[in-house]
Amino acid sequence: MRDRLENLEEKVDELVALCTALDKENKNLRGRETEWQTERRKLLIKNESARNKVEAMISRLKSMESGE
Repeated sequence: MRDRLENLEEKVDELVALCTALDKENKNLRGRETEWQTERRKLLIKNESARNKVEAMISRLKSMESGE
């Protein structure tokens, strides 16, 4: 009986250690996800700005072309 209790205690300790490690990894991953989401938002804004500038250049070129 004592061996079974010691075995169970060992397995519980392993499970607690695993849960602790997984919790740490989860927090790390959530932090990285937040960073990536922030970076993605910034890139989307830059992309929209670049698209607007290119569209404005195309419009100016077309108006210059039709003005000739």
